Amino acid sequence: MERHEINVRLDESVATTQPATRSYTIHVGDTILQDIGVLLANDSVQRAVVVSDQAVSATHGKTVTKGLQDASIAIDHLSIPSGEASKSLAESERLWNEFARLKIDRKTAILAIGGGVVGDLTGFVAATFSRGLHFWQVPTTLVAQVDSAIGGKTGVNLPAGKNLVGSFWQPRGVVADISTLTTLPDREYVSGLAEVVKYGMILDAVFFRWLEENALRIRDREKRSVAHIVRRSAELKTFVVERDEREITGLRACLNYGHTFAHAFETATGYGTLLHGEAVSLGMMAAASLACSMNRIDKLVVERQQKLLETLGLPVSTTTLNGIEDDDLLGVMSRDKKNIGGRLRFILPSTIGEVETVDNVRHEFVVSAINRLRRHT
Repeated sequence: MERHEINVRLDESVATTQPATRSYTIHVGDTILQDIGVLLANDSVQRAVVVSDQAVSATHGKTVTKGLQDASIAIDHLSIPSGEASKSLAESERLWNEFARLKIDRKTAILAIGGGVVGDLTGFVAATFSRGLHFWQVPTTLVAQVDSAIGGKTGVNLPAGKNLVGSFWQPRGVVADISTLTTLPDREYVSGLAEVVKYGMILDAVFFRWLEENALRIRDREKRSVAHIVRRSAELKTFVVERDEREITGLRACLNYGHTFAHAFETATGYGTLLHGEAVSLGMMAAASLACSMNRIDKLVVERQQKLLETLGLPVSTTTLNGIEDDDLLGVMSRDKKNIGGRLRFILPSTIGEVETVDNVRHEFVVSAINRLRRHT
């Protein structure tokens, strides 16, 4: 299958301590993981530390290791436990100490292999150790390939909320090999599709229509369809990141469609109860319902989004929120990073393919949107 290269060209006028060039390439293709040694060698890398999710250490981790060895790059290995609980300050401290033990210097390349958890955590550790190390994203889950590995957001969770501690730290490159997605459990693959639907809702009505028309092929992991959603999602996120890397103009905030709700759901139910994409699916349904109740969109938009999510196998209602107080969810949302002056802000659709930031949303509307998600058995 053809390899696609998407160039991320960032504004050089933005003040940053990041080393060397701030532009990089996203490599998307089938069975390209074994070529990673060549890519790093072309970047003058002589030593690398591979940080992998334990679930992929023996599979994709070995493929990366062989590619690096073939390029005569010295390698050290570290791994982290699978699951959202690893996105913590405790795990960050462990990796910082491991980096110190290995005597890592600023010419050492750090590679994160796995999903969004290992990418966010390792990127944060790379950004902060020795005030910044070269870092490569090697996403092996769908949610990471289409979203979290792109754009330079790194971070860890606190009990008070998700991603409250972090840094903007752009990678030197991203290698998204769609063949790695064949090993994903079905639940994880489907979870990643929520971020794909998000791009259609916020930026590209034509892409949304294509998703509707090809939902069953995507759900069945038809290779050409999977390649298209990874490539197009990466292109759309790149478009946003290039124009608003650090959420200064407000454009990048659109990428958080559904996420104010989603992060609250993940925090309140306990990290890992809902997969991130499952929470995003529920969050998008809550955001669409909220927009409809505020007469920003008509019911057809809500129905189209719901039908697509359901066809892809994503949740549009849940029992996991039952028993959680509305005030507890509102409390978590009040700590969302988009808020200003304690006022709730939401990214809400005005039509398919277009969203806006909306301030001062009435709490009763938010609670009603959440309650529409509660499913009773």
